Amino acid sequence: MSALRSATAAISEAETAEAANSAAWPFEEARKLLARIGDSRREVLFETGYGPSGLPHIGTFGEVARTSMVRHAFRVLTGDKVPTRLICFSDDMDGLRKVPENVPNKDMMASFIGKPLSRVPDPFSNEYPSFGAANNARLRAFLDRFGFDYEFASATDYYSSGRFDATLLKMLAVYDEVMEIILPTLGAERRATYSPFLPISPRSGNVLQVPMVERDAERGMIAYIDPETGERVETSVTGGAVKCQWKADWALRWTALGIDYEMAGKDLIDSVTLSSKICRALGGTPPDGFNYELFLDEKGQKISKSKGNGLTIDDWLAYASPESLAFYMFGKPRAAKRLHFDVIPKAVDDYYSFVSAFGRQEAKQQLQNPVWHIHSGAPPAEAVKVPFAMLLNLVSASNAGDKASLWGYISRYAPGSTPETEPELDRLVGYALRYFADFVEPAKRFRAPDAVERQALEALDAKLADLPSDASGEAIQDAILDVARGIERYQDHSKTGPNGGPGVSGTWFQALYETLIGQEKGPRFGSFVQLYGIAETRALIRKALAGQLGKS
Repeated sequence: MSALRSATAAISEAETAEAANSAAWPFEEARKLLARIGDSRREVLFETGYGPSGLPHIGTFGEVARTSMVRHAFRVLTGDKVPTRLICFSDDMDGLRKVPENVPNKDMMASFIGKPLSRVPDPFSNEYPSFGAANNARLRAFLDRFGFDYEFASATDYYSSGRFDATLLKMLAVYDEVMEIILPTLGAERRATYSPFLPISPRSGNVLQVPMVERDAERGMIAYIDPETGERVETSVTGGAVKCQWKADWALRWTALGIDYEMAGKDLIDSVTLSSKICRALGGTPPDGFNYELFLDEKGQKISKSKGNGLTIDDWLAYASPESLAFYMFGKPRAAKRLHFDVIPKAVDDYYSFVSAFGRQEAKQQLQNPVWHIHSGAPPAEAVKVPFAMLLNLVSASNAGDKASLWGYISRYAPGSTPETEPELDRLVGYALRYFADFVEPAKRFRAPDAVERQALEALDAKLADLPSDASGEAIQDAILDVARGIERYQDHSKTGPNGGPGVSGTWFQALYETLIGQEKGPRFGSFVQLYGIAETRALIRKALAGQLGKS
């Protein structure tokens, strides 16, 4: 599989000048960052956060992809004169609150409720030292698979190595101020037990949510009552003996690392507000960023890494390219997105449409083209010759079950094209075969043509018979339209056709798809006939008239 982004293109002065006014959302975000740092030209840090309590999902990919787009836009805006880094931070020191629904060995995991994720055994294969480490490996594997430029960071490593110690001591020094920020947002029961510090019990190893009974900022010490033994326990706040409750942890991270930019889901707006206040109390400056809308499954419910609902990364990549997924993430990040299998074909074809348009565009338009952002300024030079939706129809009409059969049609449609000369198209052919078998074929429903449709199909058959076998898609489309113009049902008087007559209604093409292909809609029918073949299409019409389609 190709990387998500090709090698980053060199940045021209023209691009930098156009970027200053580009309306593309990554540039809008990049301009906020430039205003933040002013003339300092210091290093700018981007961050994405991940909770490894469940398997990485597409939402995680979306956050890293979108942040990478902003990072590259910032690079172009500054003429590549300001260094940047992207930190992908895993909160693997968080306590296991519940057993995820999509993991094996649930009984074993249930016995580790409350333990840090980095101390819960790997339920999959014991290949990794912990559940957190196993999920971290999955996170890094899919980030690497897409070619992202990032630095991985583990909360367990950062806490235990002392990288957070200085800021943890600050947190202890401003403890009362932090409590004043958080307590008003909690219910009475949680207020009674809340502390920004969550001690790691030296006895049980659990992450404890207990109130503090004593604090000593000079010694860097806190004390609490062990909830099981009733004993008073003193512990340092440094060296990995505690972790912070997650809103405080977020602020701790921003302050300690000096994070400049981090986006978050719309469901975390209140948390961003609280963490920003804590960050300021610690003497830090909260990062810039924006709140993106949530990713939803086919039922309109938020996707969850513990439930495993919605599409996974592997789900999407079984049927489409990583570039198409990045394209889907680029568009309207502040609008909710359904992540179900039925969004894939359109995302694929829209991606290639923008690739095709890129070379014809002026610089201003190119900087607003999604493929410029997906490929860090260096998108592919050419799109594929056959759209994904048309390949799906070709599989459907031809009953082709392998690549070789489909390539027979493609090579006739585009002479000289082979899997070797068109590797991207060959990859798309493989995706189309899998997608058709799993989603299109089970849903195909042919219907018999009624009397008007029979007459129309017979007329179309005769019209196609008059065309040469190598007729263009436009000539075929005109012939299809000519048939419909003479049939009252398919006349659209709100449109004007050739010679001032009525236009053609979309119900004509719907009828063609329902009777010949077994679905409600598809790509331009003339182009499909050109690909499939005039003789083959005429045979399809005869089968429809004989009632032979849709029968095994």
